[in-house]
Amino acid sequence: MGVANGVKRFWIGENGLLSTPAVSAVIRERTPVWQKAFGAFILTASHNPGGPEEDFGIKYNCENGGPAPEKLTDAIYANTTTIKEYKICSEFPTIDIGTVGTTSVKGADGSTEVNVEVISATEVHVSLLKTIFDFDSIKALLDRPDFTMVYDSMHGVNGPYAKAVLIDELGQPESSCVNAVPKDDFNGGHADPNLTYAKELVATMGLDKKGNKIDVEGPIPSFGAAADGDGDRNMILGTQFFVTPSDSLAIIAAYADVIPFFKSQGGLKGVARSMPTSGAVDLVAKDLNFELFETPTGWKYFGNLMDSKDIYKGKDYTPFICGEESFGTGSNHVREKDGIWAVLAWLSILASENTDASKPLVTVEEIVTKHWAKYGRNYYCRWDFEGMDKAGATAMMDKMRSETATNTGKTVGSYTIATADDFTYVDPVDGSVAKKQGVRFLMADGSRIIFRLSGTAGSGATVRMYIEQYEPSKDKLNMVVSDALKGLVDVALGLCDIKTFCGTETPTVIT
Repeated sequence: MGVANGVKRFWIGENGLLSTPAVSAVIRERTPVWQKAFGAFILTASHNPGGPEEDFGIKYNCENGGPAPEKLTDAIYANTTTIKEYKICSEFPTIDIGTVGTTSVKGADGSTEVNVEVISATEVHVSLLKTIFDFDSIKALLDRPDFTMVYDSMHGVNGPYAKAVLIDELGQPESSCVNAVPKDDFNGGHADPNLTYAKELVATMGLDKKGNKIDVEGPIPSFGAAADGDGDRNMILGTQFFVTPSDSLAIIAAYADVIPFFKSQGGLKGVARSMPTSGAVDLVAKDLNFELFETPTGWKYFGNLMDSKDIYKGKDYTPFICGEESFGTGSNHVREKDGIWAVLAWLSILASENTDASKPLVTVEEIVTKHWAKYGRNYYCRWDFEGMDKAGATAMMDKMRSETATNTGKTVGSYTIATADDFTYVDPVDGSVAKKQGVRFLMADGSRIIFRLSGTAGSGATVRMYIEQYEPSKDKLNMVVSDALKGLVDVALGLCDIKTFCGTETPTVIT
């Protein structure tokens, strides 16, 4: 179809594979400016089940390497409502995408030539990562006899990147990369890196799907990580310890100066989180004087902030770190969340705390608990109700929206609702407005309850319920999350009345 519409150059990842962050890196980093790609199509199931009978999405990334903004996707959708025909060059020859190299195809009359270049799936992205992190210090950590790790790619596209970094660059054993062979159906699994779906890794790290410790045979690795289907998400684990994505974002921001990319540019300037993500990073931003932004869910909103100076001639917020509670973390090195970047950021943090190999290993859990001791703990969880009836879920959201004014000031349980609203975001860079981004109940004590409908699930509607309660007391930092949040969860279920609208109060996934 591209050929039929006049495209003369194509880049395709070797074996048809490119992770989402690698696509962004290829757009931004590969070749001189005058030869750069105009954009990229990504064919992906993302973090949803994949395969012929499961999810499949077509995503477009723009010339900055980031997801298409709403004004572009709205225009594309408008075109689909009027299209009456499409062009396709049905006689274009089949290209061997398993071999790196360029194939030139000339038209029968010699008037046109099309070049299809099959590129290394990993080269550009891995080369970029090597400029960001201190691989020597990370290798020193990995080579310690008391440190072991496992990286689970869940049979998604991330496997070749994990092996290129950990095995080829850092000299680690093959056993450090599991489920690293990409499968078009993720080997029948659900490649979403959370406690529920990353079952193999979670058990290896000595936890159950609720994050509780379990007995296991043999030693437990010091560090564990998982990736999703397209390689842009991450989950971080220590020995029998789960790091929430919100805490992960805050801790990476607090330790940014141990990463050369940030330190060499004078330090981190700005941080951003999606609205449902906990306020843990807000406390770090206030303490370290970073610019702070709260955006709707969607990486495109972070991209505008990163490009404020270069594209919009506004304020420069970079170097920049951003993240979402849905296991996405990244920086301005690309315009997508980047799972392997987050893994290397955590290995950099661990390396910085373990420079003396003669001393006991400082663990993931110790780093997180030290962070809580300084900043307090944001107890947090997300309940996902997957496959809900869309009409019922929409009616539930509409009812909560209609009651925001009457709920403001109301006392529910032991909480007082200071503000109930429907989150609206005015982009500080381009002035665009995003409405209906989530119903919020903001309590007088700083606790939050949030409801959203997810836009990425392929079957039915997914209702997401977010619960957050801040605890500053050093005596209450090690509670079981479900115990700490039980009262607020009960309030949330009452406010939404999901049992009436959707027929259940039992979530599919808790993270």
